[in-house]
Amino acid sequence: MTPFRWFVTLLLAGVSLAGLAASPAGENRSVRGAVMAKAYSKLAFGPPGILFLGDSIGARIYALDLGDRKPVGAVERLEIRDLEGKIAAMLGADSRDVMIHDLAVNPISKNAYLTVSRGRRGFVSKWQLPNDVAAPGVLLRITPAGAIQEVRLDQVKHSSIALANPVSAAVEDPDSHSKLRVDAISDMLYADGKLFVAGLSNEEFSSTMHVYHFPFADAGTVPGSATSLEIYHGSHGRYESNSPIRAFLSLSIRDKPYLLASYVCTPLVLFPIDELQGKRRVRGKTIAELGDGDYPLDMIAFKSKGTSYVMLVTSARGVLLIKTDELEKPLPAITKPIEGTAGLPVKHVWNPGILKAENYGDGNLLVLARNLFSGEVTLSSMPLDLQ
Repeated sequence: MTPFRWFVTLLLAGVSLAGLAASPAGENRSVRGAVMAKAYSKLAFGPPGILFLGDSIGARIYALDLGDRKPVGAVERLEIRDLEGKIAAMLGADSRDVMIHDLAVNPISKNAYLTVSRGRRGFVSKWQLPNDVAAPGVLLRITPAGAIQEVRLDQVKHSSIALANPVSAAVEDPDSHSKLRVDAISDMLYADGKLFVAGLSNEEFSSTMHVYHFPFADAGTVPGSATSLEIYHGSHGRYESNSPIRAFLSLSIRDKPYLLASYVCTPLVLFPIDELQGKRRVRGKTIAELGDGDYPLDMIAFKSKGTSYVMLVTSARGVLLIKTDELEKPLPAITKPIEGTAGLPVKHVWNPGILKAENYGDGNLLVLARNLFSGEVTLSSMPLDLQ
């Protein structure tokens, strides 16, 4: 995921949501044909023009070659107000039902991709996320000029790989009452030739990080690895291994590659990347507690005025900002119960309402936000000019 990253299977606008059969010549061989995923759960861009689509329900990851490689340099100001209403009009749906699940921006063309469902009125708990409520089945593209286009996946070049040992489709979360299968893929990130996929597996320590080589067809005899994850959660006062990572990114700390991950009730945890490829279980280092009763919605890394930042978008506390220089300092691990917040210094920069955000050209962000008073959703660009 790029910097700044909300939101019953349904058929929308004729998009088929059946399962995809493996190619007779090998399931990872690139083919042109229908991508019949059961849910368009998560998006992430990888090598030039490749859009990864994670299907939690079908337990499969697709690498889509949409031919979207026309470079766009500087971007103009973009603002689309009442985005849900415009999508509803396009799909013949009620705007009160339209729900945007994920956002990803192609860094080459600056086209933004959204996954959408008709499930917004299905929420029954504040602890539910969009994928808990409905299975997104429409992929949309928004151009830098503001055009909204449906992306049909009935004839597209793609490869795919089955998710290893996903959490059972029958298990239900006791709090949200949703099926845990929706979290078989909770977030994805491409870095250094590999696709990192967080989610839940059928292991005893069910929080898992999968690492897949890409291209999938070049994986040879080592298609990927899966590591069970454990963390100490200070606000809960215990070690946990059954809650999936909700948002994560890759970064270098003292010349060593790490994943920085955030969970529900917002602990921040570091995992050395070299320990996530080959080990059966890894315990992360909790370096901050950012407050309970909160969901991480997106996490990004970017630079503004020569300073590097990590930004965390949350459901309850809005947008939190961390200078990455702080990650270079000695970081004591949190291993005891915490009330409130602890660890890294964090600056609060925006109130709740932002749902997703991405890098959008040099020095810009593309932000999906809901007005807390009117309820209207806007997709807009804004300059990265932090003071």
